[in-house]
Amino acid sequence: MELPENPDKDNNGYESAEKIILRWDSTVSEEAREKMIFETDRHEADLYLQAVDEIQRSLSNASISNNTNAAAAAAADDQSKVNSTIQIAMARLEDEFRNILMTHSSALETDSLFDPSSSSFSTPSHHELEEDETVSNEDSSQNDLLHLELKHCASSDSSTYRSTSSIREVDLMPVEAVCDLQAIATRMISSGYLRECTQVYGSVRKSAIGLSFRKLGIEKLSIGDIQRLEWEALESKIRRWIRATKVCVRILFASEKKLCEQIFECVGTDIDDACFMETVKGPAIQLFNFAEAISISRRSPEKLFKILDLHDALMDLLPDIEAVFDSKSSDSIRVQAAEILSRLAEAARGILSEFESAILREPSRVPVPGGTIHPLTRYVMNYISLISDYKQTLIELIMSKPSTGSRYSGDQSTPDMEFAELEGKTPLALHLIWIIVVLQFNLEGKSKHYRDASLAHLFIMNVHYIVQKVKGSPELREMIGDDYLRKLTGKFRQAATSYQRALGALRERFKTFNAMLEEVHRTQATWLIPDTQLREELRISISEKLIPAYRSFLGRFRSHIESGKHPENYIKYSVEDLETVVLDFFEGYPPSHQHLRRRSQ
Repeated sequence: MELPENPDKDNNGYESAEKIILRWDSTVSEEAREKMIFETDRHEADLYLQAVDEIQRSLSNASISNNTNAAAAAAADDQSKVNSTIQIAMARLEDEFRNILMTHSSALETDSLFDPSSSSFSTPSHHELEEDETVSNEDSSQNDLLHLELKHCASSDSSTYRSTSSIREVDLMPVEAVCDLQAIATRMISSGYLRECTQVYGSVRKSAIGLSFRKLGIEKLSIGDIQRLEWEALESKIRRWIRATKVCVRILFASEKKLCEQIFECVGTDIDDACFMETVKGPAIQLFNFAEAISISRRSPEKLFKILDLHDALMDLLPDIEAVFDSKSSDSIRVQAAEILSRLAEAARGILSEFESAILREPSRVPVPGGTIHPLTRYVMNYISLISDYKQTLIELIMSKPSTGSRYSGDQSTPDMEFAELEGKTPLALHLIWIIVVLQFNLEGKSKHYRDASLAHLFIMNVHYIVQKVKGSPELREMIGDDYLRKLTGKFRQAATSYQRALGALRERFKTFNAMLEEVHRTQATWLIPDTQLREELRISISEKLIPAYRSFLGRFRSHIESGKHPENYIKYSVEDLETVVLDFFEGYPPSHQHLRRRSQ
C-alpha cells in the first residue's frame, strides 16, 4: 500500500509524514476506504498522529519562506502543498473521530439504574442509584455502565471520581476510546477545524441520547400533544417521566458532561461547554417540556397529587440540574427548570382553591336513600386525607389563608369562618378546616331536600364520618387539631339530639295511627251495607286511599323505628293487616280479634 519513494526528495520528517498522510487518503486508495486507522494496530494510529503533528509544524515553520522572489514562489508552492496535506489529514481524522464515537455510542443500560424497591412516583431518594462495588479497569474496556470511576487520559496513574449525594457519573466509553478522541480533537481544533469536530461530536452523541430516551420511555411529544392527552393516560406518563428524569439528569446528562470534559479538556472549558450544550440542549428541552405542559394544563382536582409528585421530583432534582448545567451557556436549561417548578407550585395552589369552590357549588339535589353518607362526603374526606400525605410540600406552597365568608357579611351562599378562633394554624391547616366547613355547609343545604325531619337530622349526623376520617389520619388530626374536632363532635351530638326528638314525634304518630285504626275497625265493622255490590265498591274506594298511603308511610319511617328499641310497639300492623281490616267494614257485626292480628304474630 505504500507509495514508492521519490529519489528527488530528501528523506526528512516532513516527507515521511506526508507519505503516511497520503497512504491513508481514502479519496485515492480503496484499501484506505475500507480500513479505519484506529481499528488497526496501536502503532499505526500513533504514527498517523505523529505525522499530523509534523505537518502542522511544517505549516508554521518560518524557515519555509525566503526573501528572494524565486524562494518566495517556491515557498508558496510548499505552503499550498502543506495546506493540501493538512486538509487530507483533517478529513481523515474527522472520519476516524466519527467512527470511534459511533462504535462506542449506545443507550444506557437503564434496567440496572432503577431501584426496584422505590416507588415510581415518590420523592426521589438520594441513595437509590448508589453503587457499592468497585469495578476493575478491565471492566471499563467493556463499557460497563455501572462503572463509577472515570480516568483522565492525560495521566495514566491518576484517576478521579466525582459524586454528590445524588449525581452518579458513569463511563460512557472505554478509556482507550476517550484517549483517541481527545488526541484527534486536539489536532483538529489546533488546525482550525473546531466547527467540524464539534458538529460530528454533537450529532453522534445526540443520537446516543435519543436511544437512551427511547429506552427510558421518553416520547417525543410537543406541549400541544401532551395537553391533548386524556388525564388517565398522562398519569402513567408522569410516573415514567419522574423515573426517567432522575436517570437523565443524575446519570445521562452528568456523564455526557464528564465525557465532554475528558475529550476537550486540553483545548479549553469554553469548547467542552459548547460541545456539551450542542449534545444535550435539544434532549433536555424535550425532557422538561413534558413537565411544562402539565404545569400549564387545565386545572382540576384529580390532577393535584400528580402535580405535587412532579413538583417534589423537580425540587429534589433542582440542585443536580444546577450542578450539571452550571455554565453560562446552559442558563436556559436552569431557567426553564426553575420556571416549571414555580408554575407547578402555582398550579397546586390554584387547584386547591378551585376544589374548595367546587365543593361549595356541588349541585346535586336528589337526597341519598336512607339518609346515608353522601358520596360527596366520602370523596372530599378521602381527598383531604391524601392532601395530608403531602403535608410537608403543601405547607411550603400554601402561604395564604382561604378566601372565606364572614358571619357579618350577610352572604347566605357562603359559610362563615372566623380565623380568630383558629390562631396558630398554618395556612394549609386553615384550608383543610375551610374545606370541612364548606362540605358541612353543602350537606346542610342537601338535608333540606328530605321531607322527613328525622331523616334530615340523620343525614346531618353523618358528620360523624368526617370526625372518624380525621381521627384516622395522624397527619390530618395534627393539622386540624383536637379543638376543632370537639366542635365537629358537638355538631354530631346536636344532630343526634334533634334526630331523637324527631324520632319521638314519629313514634307518637305511629301510636296515634294504631289507636285510630283499631277504633275505626271496631266501629265500622258493626255498620251494615246490605247491598253486596255497594259494600264492595266502598271497601275498594277506602283501600285505594288507605293502603298506598300506609305503604308509603312504612317505607319512609320503618328504618327509623326498627333502629330503636321495641319497634313492635309502634309498627303493629303490616299492609296485609290493613287489607284484612277493610274486609270487615260494613258487615254489621263486631269484628273478630283474629282479623286484626299484630304484625309480630
